[in-house]
Formats: sequence, structure tokens, C-alpha cells
Amino acid sequence: MLTNGVASYWITYTWKQREADHIRRHTQKILYTGDFSRQEDRHLMAAEVPSVTPDILICEATYGIHIHEKREIREARFTGTVHDIVTRGGRCLIPVFALGRAQELLLILDEYWANHPELHDIPIYYASALAKKCMAVYQTFIGAMNERIRRQISVSNPFIFKHISNLKNIDQFDDIGPCVIMASPGMMQSGLSRDLFESWCTDRRNGVIIAGYVVEGTLAKQVLSEPTEITTMTGQKLPLRMSVDYISFSAHTDYDQTSEFIRMLKPPYIVLVHGEQNEMARLKAAIIREYEDDEDVSMEVYNPRNTQAVELYFRGEKMAKVMGSLAVKKPTEGHRISGVLIKRGFNYHLVNPTDLANYTELATSTITERLSIPFNPPFSLLHHHLTSLSPDAMQCFINEKPAIKMFDDVVSIIQDKENNVLVEWSANSTNDMLADAVLTVILQVDTSPPTGSVPVKIEDADLLEVEKKDEKFPSLVLQLMYDMFGDRNVQQSDDKVIHIILDNSVATLDPFNVSVECDDETLHHQVLTAAKRLHTALS
Repeated sequence: MLTNGVASYWITYTWKQREADHIRRHTQKILYTGDFSRQEDRHLMAAEVPSVTPDILICEATYGIHIHEKREIREARFTGTVHDIVTRGGRCLIPVFALGRAQELLLILDEYWANHPELHDIPIYYASALAKKCMAVYQTFIGAMNERIRRQISVSNPFIFKHISNLKNIDQFDDIGPCVIMASPGMMQSGLSRDLFESWCTDRRNGVIIAGYVVEGTLAKQVLSEPTEITTMTGQKLPLRMSVDYISFSAHTDYDQTSEFIRMLKPPYIVLVHGEQNEMARLKAAIIREYEDDEDVSMEVYNPRNTQAVELYFRGEKMAKVMGSLAVKKPTEGHRISGVLIKRGFNYHLVNPTDLANYTELATSTITERLSIPFNPPFSLLHHHLTSLSPDAMQCFINEKPAIKMFDDVVSIIQDKENNVLVEWSANSTNDMLADAVLTVILQVDTSPPTGSVPVKIEDADLLEVEKKDEKFPSLVLQLMYDMFGDRNVQQSDDKVIHIILDNSVATLDPFNVSVECDDETLHHQVLTAAKRLHTALS
């Protein structure tokens, strides 16, 4: 990002929780700052403060409670130190990273050299292949820079330097006099900056300027303690006689910037990252102290170690408005509503699939299953057996052909030809189960037709008396319920009535009457169909 770490890495985490008459949606906003600075420099804008307050702020803590120098003082110290080194005949080494601070320092040096003609004979080099590639990006995307750079581009490209050259190869460098070289890496643990340091550290005229953040265990951190000697990459001991200066141009926030950023957002949770353990602990303590007496601010601060998990708990909800045919009847306590959840902007609506065309540009389709089955017995015999499966089996005509409709017209059986029947139903999980039961009856009647004439219709009361006399049925249907729903979800009372408990719905099965009571239509159909199929098989 060509900014001082504009804090714009947003993560939105959402989950759903079903309730009795609505769906709760929980959303948390997480802001990950990355490396950022709230101070505008010579080419980058200051990090912006988002207009939305995050639930979680993951914030860098690189400098802890340290406070940076003012930019003007820092730049004056930097250019003055470089001037002193080269005018005493020394070589000035500036270890830098390839992106960010390198471009800032090049702008400062090029402007200083332009204002001091006496330095024009002293070359400035930046020796980094990656820095050169990054420079092409800076030269191209001028519009991403601050106002100062955008104004200057109308006159000349500020990233085309007059007094600075790119050192393509160290073999082309003639080390014969005072010069300034910016080389990577910034902490001198290896690479060209380490090689130049080892070559120049024994000469008192030379100097190194540490211009960025350094960590423990690196050569850059070691030389800041001004040791008398250093160890080279090959293990040789060399005396350290060159001057060592630390002038921080780091693009990380100091305590003033970090605390101001947090003060403007006031997030309930802060997770500190990217910092040494002690500095992070000091910053955490400072933040807690700042808000401990403020009753209007509730803030928790975490400074986890590397790979340590942070668990945060939230309470929040969003409502889904029930619309269309689902809203015709007012829901009661314990009543479950199902439909399609629609999101429009920040609003959520729950509608029946049949209402999708009214509220969205979506449409629904219905799949009709048709199955042709050979059937030789009389069609009236089939009607009799289907009546024992479901009392609502009704004879009618469909397209002038004899037919039977069952289960509230869900399944239709049509006498398609003399020795063939056609079974039709709209495909879904419940209807497929009902159709399976009808197909079972058709196949049973076709393979084992009774001899003699077609039996007359038996009245429902007579069938009920026959069912009551079947002593095996209660125990068998109980075992069937166990197999279907599991032992934990099925209970039998002393009067042998069976209770099936599934997803907060209860179905009560009377094995003597083969009847089911249940508010859940799907569960009601499952239990009743299974019980009647078993009873038909026993008959």
C-alpha cells in the first residue's frame, strides 16, 4: 500500500442462530492496522481513521510507549550528520529496507544536495535491486502520494533524482573517497549493508546512520550499544572506530499516535501485535491506565505471544423480518418458521419460497416425478388397499382417466393403460417418502392379488377394530421408532403410547388407533406413514 499504513484491513465475521420466530444474525467488525503511522511525511499521507468503530482492533505495538522526534528536528539531525561525515572525508552508510523509508530518505538527501552546491561532487548511491523496482512503482502511482508530491509532479517527477544514482553492481563501485550509500538490509544481518559496514568500520572518518527500527540479535542493534569491536560474518574481530548514530525514520506509530488512534475509535477489544514483549506490556499498561477511570469506556487489551490464541466473546444480534405469506398468521411460542433468508443492504427478510418472485428477481421451480408401473389387478382393488394406507385416498378422473389422489392431493395414481399405472408427485423429501409408501402398496397388490371378487370397502370403524386386536403391533412399531429416531429420542408411557422427541418437536403415536398427534407437519407425516406401512404389512 502506498500510504503510511492506512488502517483499512477490514474483516467481518457473521454467524446465525435460530430462534422461535426469527433468525438472529451476529456480526463483528475486525480492524487490522498492519504497520501504520499517523504522521504525514515527505511523500506518504497519514493513516486515515475509519468512520466505523470496530469491535476488535488488532494494532501494531512496535515502539510501545516511546515517542518519536518531531519530523523537522529529525530531518535536520539526519542531514547534518550526513554532512559532517562526508565533509571530514568519510563514507556514510545508511542501512535501509527496500520499500518505504528508503524513498523518504532519498527525497530528503536529494533536496539537501540541491541546496548545497559544495556537496555536488560527493556521490549518493542506493544499492538495492528491489529498491529500484519499488522506485518504478512510486514513479508510476504518483496519485497515491500526499498533496505535496502531487503538486510537485506538475513541475517534475520527484522520484527522478538529480544527485542520486543506482548502484547496479558493487563491482562497479570505486571506493576512493567520501560518498553516501543506502544499502539493504536495514538491520545489517547480512547482504551488502553488512559487507560495507565490515569494510568501513575501522576508519574513524566513516559513519553509519541507523534510520529505522531494529530488533534484538541483529548487528544494527548491537552497534547502538557502542561496542569496541564487532564480529564479522567470517568470525574475525574488527575494532569499531566509525561513528554510529540512531535517527529513527520508522513508519511505525509512537505512543502519542497509537493512543490518539485508539481514543478516536474506542474499540471494546484491542489485540496488540508486532512488538517486543516488554514494549507491548508497557503499551498495554498505559492504555489500561488511560481508561480505567472512564465509566463510559469498556475496553479489554490483550498482548498475546506468538501463536497464542485469543478468545473473545460477543453478544449481538440482528433481526430478520418475516414477510409475505409467512407473516399472515402470528407465530406462537414454540412455533418454528422456515423460509428463504434474503439480505438487502443491511436488512434481512425471511420469506416463503413461493413468495420469492414478489420480493426478489429469483424464481422457484417444481420437479414433478412420474413413475410408470406394470399393474394387472383391477384398479378398484388398488383403491381399497390404498385406503388402508391413508383414509383420504379419493377416486377421481385426471385427463379423463381413472385416478386416485392421496395425502391432500400430494400423490396421484393414474390408470394409464389397461395393465399399467402412473404415479405422480412433486419431488421433495416428504413427498418422496409418501410416494415410496404408495409404490410399496402397488407392488404388493400386483404380486399377491387376492383370489375371487374384489372385496367390498371395509368401513373405517371396522378397520379400527381389527387394528386394536393386533397384539404384536405396539411392540413392533416401538422397535421401528427406535430404528428411525434412536433410543434417546423415543419414549413409551405405561399405556404403551409412544412419544417421539425430535428438534424440540413431540409426536405422540397411539399404536392401538394408528394415529399421530404432532404440530410439526414433517414429523407427523414421517411417523404416521411409517406406522401405517408397518400395520399394512402385518395385515
